Amino acid sequence: MFAAYITVTAVASVFTGFAAVIYLIGHDYPKAQADMKRIPRSWVPRLGLLLAAGSAGLLAGFAVPVAGTLAAAGLVLYFIGALVAHLRVGSRNLLGWAIFFVTVVAALALNVAYHW
Repeated sequence: MFAAYITVTAVASVFTGFAAVIYLIGHDYPKAQADMKRIPRSWVPRLGLLLAAGSAGLLAGFAVPVAGTLAAAGLVLYFIGALVAHLRVGSRNLLGWAIFFVTVVAALALNVAYHW
């Protein structure tokens, strides 16, 4: 259980951390996604900060378990919001979303199972 918890949490942190960097450096992909989902581009850095906070919180959870649980729960909510944004505009391109969502749900489930 411990190895699965560490591995999945680390993978979720890397995934969300990488996405945060892409959002924060002003890469064209998040801007195009924001345009497609009819989200103001001014939200892109804020969304990147949320991803960065979630990524850091997952890592902090190794030292402070409640921080990891809250970060994982926050990321699950973030990706539920992303799903709503996709569906609102009729986008059915959900593979990337599904990979992130399954990863953060697994991180949350393993965090809860291991610590609580």
